[in-house]
Amino acid sequence: MGGLRVAKPLYDLVRDEIAPGTGIDPDGFWASFGEIVHDLAPRNRELLAKRDALQARIDEWHRKNPGPAAEPAAYRAFLEEIGYLVPEGEDFAIGTENLDSEISTIAGPQLVVPVSIPRYALNAANARWGSLYDALYGTDVLPEDKGAERGSSYNSVRGAKVVEYANDFLDQAVPLTKGSHAEVTGYRVEGGGLAVTLADGSETGLADPGAFAGYREEGGRVSSILLVHNGLHLEIQIDSDHLVGKDSPAGVKDVVLEAAVTTIQDCEDSVAAVDTEDKVAVYRNWLGLMNGKLTASFQKGGRLTDRALDPDRTYRAPDGSALALHGRSLMLVRNVGHLMTNDAVLTADGDEVFEGMLDAMVTVLASMHDLKGLGTRKNSRTGSVYI
Repeated sequence: MGGLRVAKPLYDLVRDEIAPGTGIDPDGFWASFGEIVHDLAPRNRELLAKRDALQARIDEWHRKNPGPAAEPAAYRAFLEEIGYLVPEGEDFAIGTENLDSEISTIAGPQLVVPVSIPRYALNAANARWGSLYDALYGTDVLPEDKGAERGSSYNSVRGAKVVEYANDFLDQAVPLTKGSHAEVTGYRVEGGGLAVTLADGSETGLADPGAFAGYREEGGRVSSILLVHNGLHLEIQIDSDHLVGKDSPAGVKDVVLEAAVTTIQDCEDSVAAVDTEDKVAVYRNWLGLMNGKLTASFQKGGRLTDRALDPDRTYRAPDGSALALHGRSLMLVRNVGHLMTNDAVLTADGDEVFEGMLDAMVTVLASMHDLKGLGTRKNSRTGSVYI
């Protein structure tokens, strides 16, 4: 196709699964890719040859001048002479548009995960929200002395330490006008704001009323309080009948934090995709993330567990209107660089195509499912693909 020899499993994937609905003709896709390869592959080979030549000159210099450079100015002159260092260009400016807030304004953790393993890819995408209680209980953030050991069943002593830690966190991130979250006996919504009752019967509220972002109700009762700090949300979940909530004066069963706001779904560093079969699996998983259909089943704790992309999270805003927050991290895709080649696509002469070119073409085509709203889960809300 297009002067290329495309492995049939990859051709079938593009024709039968990726292209449908995008408005892109599969054969036209390969014809366009053939033009790109014909145009850019020779240039890429030239650049790689130049890279090798520069490295050879630098290696030769270091063999003749072992150890730290005794004369940095002379070493710099050498690097300029061979073209490794070039004159600084004129000042310039660039602009961006259609950026999601996770890229432009929200500062938060980012994960990197091999897209070749569906379970890991889904876990990372769903790590947008995570239980602070679970994170504290199950890790060594909290010591296991004085009866606070982890075990196969719930340890109320360790649980009390988790709650203490979480309340201290709330006092720092979303403090009350007076008192501590540890003293709260009730959270409620009044007049579009958060009202709080303390153990001594007094009333208080948030030191920053604007930190109240929304809430949920179940059976006429507030079941969660949504707060925001530095653009990141946290949710106080309330259920007095819960194993943990029944020991809380306010019925708090968990504190859930907005965590990994972005995830790099990796086709390169953490992945060994070396042939057609591997590439097809990688591209199919990325497609599943873009159309929301990727799932994984696995054994955990002796039981079969199914995993899929989490839905968006819905609340009521303080004014009573509907509020929806992204339920998954914004996903970027990291393609292989323009050094490696793969035999999934060959030129007419039998040369392997550079993986970076192939990855970019196929992953962008798969991303069209998100951009055109063909899937069940939205990734970019601004119509962008992040590579």
